[in-house]
Amino acid sequence: MSKRKFCIIGTDDRSNYIRMMYKDEERRIVGYEDADIIIGPTPFSKDDIKVNGESLECNDIIKVLSNSSKVLYAGSISENMKSKLKKNKVKFFDLLDQENVAILNAIPTAEGAIATAINMTDFTIHGSNCLVLGYGKIGKILSKMLCGFGANVFCEARKKEDIAFIDAMGYNSVSLDKLDEYLSNMDIIFNTVPSMILDSCRLQSLNKKCAIIDLASSPGGVDFSKAKELKINTTWALALPTKVAPYTAAVYLKNTIDELLKKG
Repeated sequence: MSKRKFCIIGTDDRSNYIRMMYKDEERRIVGYEDADIIIGPTPFSKDDIKVNGESLECNDIIKVLSNSSKVLYAGSISENMKSKLKKNKVKFFDLLDQENVAILNAIPTAEGAIATAINMTDFTIHGSNCLVLGYGKIGKILSKMLCGFGANVFCEARKKEDIAFIDAMGYNSVSLDKLDEYLSNMDIIFNTVPSMILDSCRLQSLNKKCAIIDLASSPGGVDFSKAKELKINTTWALALPTKVAPYTAAVYLKNTIDELLKKG
C-alpha cells in the first residue's frame, strides 16, 4: 500500500465517490495541510478565489503546495489560476486537459444534455430539428446520440474538415457564416462553444418553442438576459457529469489520477 497521504477536497457527489474509492483502497486520507496528493473538485474554482463548493481559499492551497513535492489534481483550472500556480512553483495537473478524460466526460455530458432537453420541452426529440453548435468532443458524441433518438441533426462547425466529417456522418452541416439561415427552423439548440454565438440578434430569429441548452464553460455562448426578455426556454447546464453520472465521472478521474501517479 502506498505511504502517500491523500486529501480529496470537494462536497459534490463525484468528489465523495473518489474519496470513498480511496478509502476502500485503505489509502491514508488526511487534511490538505498534511497531504502529499491533493485532489480538488471540477471545476477547481469558479472565481479563482475560493475552491469550488468549499469555504477554503485557493490561496490557502497554494501556500501549502508552493515549493513542495506535493501535487494538486483538479479539473477545469482557469488559465489565470494555472499562471498563479506556476508562479508559485506548484506542481499540478488539470485532469480535463488529459485527452482521455475530456473524451470520456463528453459521454455523461451528452446524456445529461438530452435529459435536460426532454425535461424542458413538451415534444419528442424524435423528429425534432436539433442544432449542435460546435463539433468538438461533446458535439461529436451528442450528435450521434441525437441521431439515435431519431432527431434531424444539424451541426455547426468552422473547420472544413469538421464540415466534411459532419456530412460523412449523415448529419446536416452548417457553416458559421450560414448559421442565421437555419436558426428559425430549430426546435432545440445545444451550444458547446464558449463564446457569444447566440447573441441578441440571433435569439430574436428563433421560434418561440425553441429550447436552448448551453453546455459551454464560462462565459457561455448565450445572451441569457436577452433570452429571458424574449421568454425563450433557456438553461446553462454546467457540470453535467457530476449531476447525471457522478459515479462514472469519479471512476474516469480516479483512473487518470492513478495513471499519472504511476508515471511519477
